[in-house]
Formats: sequence, structure tokens, C-alpha cells
Amino acid sequence: MTQSSKWKYDGVRVITSTDFDSKTPQTPGMKRAAAVSSKIGGAQKLWAGTVIIEPNAKTGAHHHGPVESVIYVVKGKARMRWGEKLEFVAEANAGEFIYVPPFVPHQEINALEDEPLSCVLCRSGQDPVVVNLKIPTVEEPEQVFWVDNIHSEPQKD
Repeated sequence: MTQSSKWKYDGVRVITSTDFDSKTPQTPGMKRAAAVSSKIGGAQKLWAGTVIIEPNAKTGAHHHGPVESVIYVVKGKARMRWGEKLEFVAEANAGEFIYVPPFVPHQEINALEDEPLSCVLCRSGQDPVVVNLKIPTVEEPEQVFWVDNIHSEPQKD
């Protein structure tokens, strides 16, 4: 067998929405579906799927253990809260990415009242770790803006 003929079935794979698996661990307030995993598509080091949050809804607080997560907002506006008491908040619009480090307690919120929030989620590992948390939350979280060596924190008036 040539390498080319091996790649015919061990190369690129297209996973259609009818193949997504909604029997992945869930968090109250959202609908997750696995699209790429070891069972679907044969991935060995990553996991990808979809997330839908209904209008004006929010998830429960949770984290994903040692796994890094990247969320791409396809449609709508995501409001993310995070921290030991979900004391920090930031928003992302369609076309923007959100990065969630390992073990960070967080909550996804659909910031819109009239349309679902639709996202694509990618994780750095195969284990479907979802640790749902019951933690106290602050009433008014602190707005956080991205700060790195290129961007600076906005000046306060």
C-alpha cells in the first residue's frame, strides 16, 4: 500500500452535523455537541464541538480541569464571567475568540435577549472534563480588558 492510498481513509475527514454527539458532558444552561474527538473523526490530541446558549440564558459555573479551551463566537454576543466568585467579566462578539486556561472557574452568558449564542469550542485534550461548580458569585463583576505587550489597559476617566 502506498502512502497516498493510506491517506485516502487516514487523512482529511469531513464531519457533518448529523454526526455530532450531544452525549458529551453538559453544563446546565448550554447544549454542547462533540464534532471532532477520538470517536468522531479520529482526533488524538484535541476535541472540538459546538455550543448553543439560548437568548438571555447563562450556564452554571464550571471548569475543564487541566484542559485549555478556545471558544470562537459564530453568532451573537458572549459574556464570560470567571474567577473564584465569577468576579471578572468580559464580552466577545461574533468573529472573536475567547481563551480559557486550565482549571479557571467560568460561566458563559448569552448577552443578547433575542437570539441564540452560537459558538465553536476547541479543547487541548480528549478527556471530556466538565466540573460543574456551586460557588458564591459577586453581584457586580469587574470589567476586564485584554492587556498584553501590544495592548494596554484603557485609561480611566
